[in-house]
Amino acid sequence: MSRIPQSFIDDLLNRLDIVEVVDHRVKLKKTGKNYAACCPFHDEKTPSFSVSPDKQFYYCFGCGASGNAIGFLMEYERQGFVDAVENLAKTAGMQVPREETTESREQHFKQKNLYTILEKASDFYQAQLKDNPKRDPAVHYLQDRGLSGAIAKQFGMGYAPQGWDNLLIKYGLTEEDIGLLVDSGLVIRRDDNNKLYDRFRHRIMFPIRDTRGRAIGFGGRVLDDSKPKYLNSPETDVFHKGRELYGLYEARQNTRNLEQLLVVEGYMDVIALAQYGINNAVATLGTACGEDHLKLAFRYVHEVVFCFDGDNAGRSAAKRALLNSLTSMEDGRQIKFLFLAEGQDPDTLVRQIGTERFLEQIKTAIPLEDFLFDATAEGIDIHTMDGRARFSKVAAPLLNKIPLGVYRELMFTNLAKRTGLSSATIMELTAEKVQLANVAPTDTPTTLPNEPSPPSTSEQPPANDTYANNELHPGLPPAEPEVDYEAEYGSLFQGETPAVGHPPSGPFRKKTNITLNPVTAATLLLLDNPPLLQQLTEEQQLTTQPTDDVELRRLFNLIEYLHTRPNSNFNTLLGFWGGAYGIDAQQELAQMLATHELTRNTSLATFESTKVLCHAFDKIRHQYSTQDLNRELAELKTKGLKNLTADEKDRFRALIQSYRPKTSTDS
Repeated sequence: MSRIPQSFIDDLLNRLDIVEVVDHRVKLKKTGKNYAACCPFHDEKTPSFSVSPDKQFYYCFGCGASGNAIGFLMEYERQGFVDAVENLAKTAGMQVPREETTESREQHFKQKNLYTILEKASDFYQAQLKDNPKRDPAVHYLQDRGLSGAIAKQFGMGYAPQGWDNLLIKYGLTEEDIGLLVDSGLVIRRDDNNKLYDRFRHRIMFPIRDTRGRAIGFGGRVLDDSKPKYLNSPETDVFHKGRELYGLYEARQNTRNLEQLLVVEGYMDVIALAQYGINNAVATLGTACGEDHLKLAFRYVHEVVFCFDGDNAGRSAAKRALLNSLTSMEDGRQIKFLFLAEGQDPDTLVRQIGTERFLEQIKTAIPLEDFLFDATAEGIDIHTMDGRARFSKVAAPLLNKIPLGVYRELMFTNLAKRTGLSSATIMELTAEKVQLANVAPTDTPTTLPNEPSPPSTSEQPPANDTYANNELHPGLPPAEPEVDYEAEYGSLFQGETPAVGHPPSGPFRKKTNITLNPVTAATLLLLDNPPLLQQLTEEQQLTTQPTDDVELRRLFNLIEYLHTRPNSNFNTLLGFWGGAYGIDAQQELAQMLATHELTRNTSLATFESTKVLCHAFDKIRHQYSTQDLNRELAELKTKGLKNLTADEKDRFRALIQSYRPKTSTDS
């Protein structure tokens, strides 16, 4: 059998989310921006298997297993490459080409050429904004909107000059080139007379980039009274507007640990917010936010906030987004809705109230669960029996669209409390067809699959399952036990017991499998989480002292750097490290941060990290004190007892009394 076309494999991997692929087979737990589990490919008790939604890649720090979604399925289910691709394609609703025909090879080659011509067009539009003698209307428009040259460059904004054939003259040199311009949507070919002309003319240009940063299409904002005001590229072999989010690439470039996405309505909203330092905004491309948009968003964040106008049109758009969101509400995800005052949009509002107040507005966004129940109760008096019955018939089928999990169960429990109905009665309503008020039927998915009322008993957790042990909330996972800091993080640090004095007091005593020099531990913790230093009191801080120890001197330099630049992040610190000590030291440090248990321990929360850092500082101070005492004792011994003064003899006796020889129990 001929090999599967590479173009199909690329498309398949773009549509899949490796987190979903792995989580269906190995239960994952969110750990920062990645997901973790015990490795399915070797025996272990602590998780070392990491899945990155950002890179769509898995890696085990224990056995070194790594790869993409296809590789995981091949290893986990012991399938061949073709079988793994076919199974994943079935999940994504795609048909695998049975053989690589000449047509499929040409398709792959054509896609590569489309990316090339679109990048050339993007460069052309940016050059026109800078150099075209008739660019003044475009420049004035951007200036009037308060945009800087830096933000325009960041988003690759450009200008499509007046005229019918600018791109044709520039790039349409052969029939093949013209075909690419037409297929990319940059040039229109009229059916009646075969006439060619540029699609975008006298417009501000916004390149639309995929998650790899490649130009795949454009949006254009007109600079005169022409219609339409905004014009987008048509669907092409590389551009599918229902699966792309404008600004997502830029958001990921600007924020290392992206946790939230703010979904707004237009290009200018995204760019204006970025101008004001709010770099997590994205926009759909003239369509309602659908399941594919959310699947893409949740690859990179765990929270999505929709931003809408507060008028009727905005609330109708919010309801469409609500209906499209329900199937994406897996445990650990959150969706909220922010409604602005009528007539406001993010672009104008952020200019009026500034960054801080706008961020405060985002914090007031309504969670999906509240908006869903409010929307379904519109026009219904839920204080009457009839009203509660009608409310239940609207809400229950919507809740049935939520994936199985704790969140879904909580939503049904909430509905039962609001209506006074039993869970069994509510489950009988889940197959009803529903439509929210003020949303046109064509805009909403109105039918639901017919499912059995209650899940079968075989799907329920057994009575002795851990899920049955939560006394306050039966059927929910038990509360996390309190961390025993003594047992969990007792003796994190290696090294000999000091010859003079005693170890510092504190809660850390018992052994763990983490053994670090306290200097290395403190360095790793501060680089991994710089704000930890600001959480320490003045007494807990470590003061700089002269030392010949290279590692300790580097720690002191790091502390001084953080005091002078308290807002530093990992990237700036790693840059500082490379600049101060060389690229090899930088790479060595980055590797240690990525692989050491201290910085990837999922249970080591900020509070615990602070305690560990304090203990490391205590150990360092104690080592300094020990060194000073030993040095002083050695100097007194060198003088000889008969040559000491009375005060020196008293000091010598005190040092001798504090001396505690090392025993076998100290190791």
